[in-house]
Amino acid sequence: MTATAYLVASGDLRLSANQMCWAAQESMEKQIISACAGEDLKIVRAHPYDPVLKHGFISSQRMGMDVFQTIPKEAPVIVAEAVWQYSYHVLAGLRDHKGPILTIANWSGQWPGLVGLLNLNACLTKMGVMYSSLWSESFDDDFFLSGLRQWIQTGIVRHATDHVRDLIPSALPEVERILGETLAQELRQQKAILGIFDEGCMGMYNAIIEDELLNACGIYKERLSQSALVAEMRHVTDSEAQRARNWLDARGMKFLTGSVEARELTDGQILAQLKMYIAAVRMANAFGCDAIGIQYQQGLKDMTPASDLAEGLLNNPVRPPVFDSNGEELYSGKALPHFNEVDEGAGVDALVTNRVWTALCLDPSTTLHDIRWGRHYLGGEIDDFVWVFEISGAAPASHFVGGYAGAISERQPPMYFPLGGGTLKGISKPGEIVWSRVFVMGGQLHADLGRGRVVSLPEEEINERWESTTKQWPMMCAVLQGVNRDQMMARHKANHIQVVYAPDGTLADKALTVKAAMFAGMGIQVHLCGTVNL
Repeated sequence: MTATAYLVASGDLRLSANQMCWAAQESMEKQIISACAGEDLKIVRAHPYDPVLKHGFISSQRMGMDVFQTIPKEAPVIVAEAVWQYSYHVLAGLRDHKGPILTIANWSGQWPGLVGLLNLNACLTKMGVMYSSLWSESFDDDFFLSGLRQWIQTGIVRHATDHVRDLIPSALPEVERILGETLAQELRQQKAILGIFDEGCMGMYNAIIEDELLNACGIYKERLSQSALVAEMRHVTDSEAQRARNWLDARGMKFLTGSVEARELTDGQILAQLKMYIAAVRMANAFGCDAIGIQYQQGLKDMTPASDLAEGLLNNPVRPPVFDSNGEELYSGKALPHFNEVDEGAGVDALVTNRVWTALCLDPSTTLHDIRWGRHYLGGEIDDFVWVFEISGAAPASHFVGGYAGAISERQPPMYFPLGGGTLKGISKPGEIVWSRVFVMGGQLHADLGRGRVVSLPEEEINERWESTTKQWPMMCAVLQGVNRDQMMARHKANHIQVVYAPDGTLADKALTVKAAMFAGMGIQVHLCGTVNL
């Protein structure tokens, strides 16, 4: 007898995104259905294409709840994602579902389907819901078909994660261990504040960390409002914003401007973004924040241009000066770490990174990126899988080839950013990095840590990767040490990855060791991923 599985597709909240991305989703679903038919598995789509809305996505939490009412509780469920999706649309149904769950994404950079899959997986991990996951470029490769067969037969797909090992703090080198533990003790005693400009960006349940978990580490939330940020922007004068623009112009940053608000970056949009930057610094100072996160999507996107330019500036110690009403420069010579999309796991990570790198007299500029896509590259001295890490503009210019002089601001895509605003775009410079992720699993805070390097690719390859993803956004081309593509996808519990540079491999290893010790000293369970030299 042919078995039956139910397919659902979580989508965006924004109609424009769902309509534009539907063709890619439809194409992937046809491939999945064909592959399942070859394994004698019948697929029933749990919700139809809507001819009025012109897409077939679950586009709200309520719709997701209603769809899951029609799915038998014990039936196998496939969540197929070719695009970015709002995980909370399907979390209620998946939380209560009793049958096997399989999440699937296409291996494509076109739309952030892989990013959506990783976010959904991280949300399910935080909820304690069992799931399996697969990804494929063509859906006829051995990796996908063997995994699909395993899931059909057993309800579980098992991936190799032997690249992960638990940290033994007592085994760390004494000097680095003591420094990390001292920094953790200082944090717990003196405490730190994360400024949260509205929680739960785009329904990212995994990006919300409960107070009880944070407070035990010495970290507390200041719950701020995006509406208060808009109000503070109104107090920033045009001349103050223009001075920030002049500062960037003097350092060679380029702005690709036009006059058509709907599709081009305008000078007015840039000034609004710089008012947000100044307002955010002033509010952070007023509330004593050590790091801040701005939700932006949803809500703020309908009121102001994109927050990304402001975010990228905040993440860099070298940035346009901001003064209070008494003429005192705020956070002078320091980064004010910003965690894009108010991802609190990234916020904890950015805070710890800032303290460790500062203690080691290293540049603490850090950012999160989407784990967007990647492929093998062979050329020059490179013969490896090279990831594309991208975020919508919040990377610091110190990460780029040429710094501010190598940075460009381009208008954000109208599909996601109706009021425009520019990015902080550049190509990340080659060098040694430490990557990490703080996440919730089993009701506890965990941290994955690893090493990598950013590689320099030919201009043609860089442009092709930008054209294959989102060309307006900053890009990091990275090789992860001792972690292959499928290991990363199987293990990583977030759509975001935190990255920070070190001057050389020796200092990168040292900084990672101190960071691991600080995490452990905060009570976070630390896992080392891939090739890590302690």
